[in-house]
Amino acid sequence: MPVASVNKGTGPVSEDWFQAALAPMATRPEHGDTSHAVHMLAQHYGIDTEIVPLASEVERTDELRLPDGRRLILKTSARPEAVESFAFQSGTLSDLEAYADVIAPKVLRTRDGALMFRDGRTCGYVQTRLEGAPLHAEEQTPAIARQSGQALGRLNLALARCDPPSTRRPVLWHIGCWTRLSALSCHLPDGPLAEHVRAAMADYLSQVAPRLDALDWQITHNDPSPHNMLETRGGTGFIDFGDGGWNPRLQDLAVAAGHMVTDPELPLGGAEQVLAGYASVIPLSDLDRAVIVGLMRARQAALVLINAWRSHLFPDQAIYINKNVARSQNGLAILSRLDARAEAAAVTAALSQPPQAA
Repeated sequence: MPVASVNKGTGPVSEDWFQAALAPMATRPEHGDTSHAVHMLAQHYGIDTEIVPLASEVERTDELRLPDGRRLILKTSARPEAVESFAFQSGTLSDLEAYADVIAPKVLRTRDGALMFRDGRTCGYVQTRLEGAPLHAEEQTPAIARQSGQALGRLNLALARCDPPSTRRPVLWHIGCWTRLSALSCHLPDGPLAEHVRAAMADYLSQVAPRLDALDWQITHNDPSPHNMLETRGGTGFIDFGDGGWNPRLQDLAVAAGHMVTDPELPLGGAEQVLAGYASVIPLSDLDRAVIVGLMRARQAALVLINAWRSHLFPDQAIYINKNVARSQNGLAILSRLDARAEAAAVTAALSQPPQAA
């Protein structure tokens, strides 16, 4: 049965679309020896190099260590849905090369000049490896938070002008899936976390979801987490566009800011400077301001639910799967203290934050 497309401002996605998005996340990442990768690199790129497998969520990811010291990333998969995913990823990275103020990997063309390759049942592409320290390994200073918000704003401006294929393919992290994720709550132990997740999703359903139509929609990264944002010599860069697609633009800010909610002494837990930095590039509308905290909480809850489910499926991979869960758990606890009036006051105060010294 064909999967229904996702249109701007739709409510929950269809059951077929949701199941198509769920399926790849219910399977283990592809592994195996490197012999096939050696063949594909030689055949499609003329590259002969050392190959080092890396951890990944779905597709296979390998680091290529070239004799001249360069590092590249090879992404491959034999799953049918990977064709659309890799077409989106490589197409987006290619389009972003036109924007000098955005730091992201660059795609290597094949010998035939294509962005990706097909080799029997396997498809894939090669990109440069971005050098830098992931934000999760850096101290979360106000200056870094603001710079990351500004960089995300520049990325969103560029993505709005990108035209990659497969922007509406099924992705479990798509906002249209969130209303269905509560079914995964059976994998959460009873306690404060489960209560915070339920409350966040209930508030999202009643206060945010009915207003999604009015938000600005465009191509988004959809997972600018501290593991996918790097501090490079040139500023904050972005990797791993695999969850990207057609979403509310504000969702990227909700994801990035939600991961920065760590300090219980602050109303928004330290996300204030992320919001201020982003808004200095893309001003927030009244509606954006009204729903941003609800979006942050809902995305934190979605992360907890999806990863609890996947940890149940793959307990041996729980450490990798749950790499961002502690941040979301802490963030939910901090943001749950705010009622609607306090949320509005906190956002208003955040957007008036002055720049912080590095």
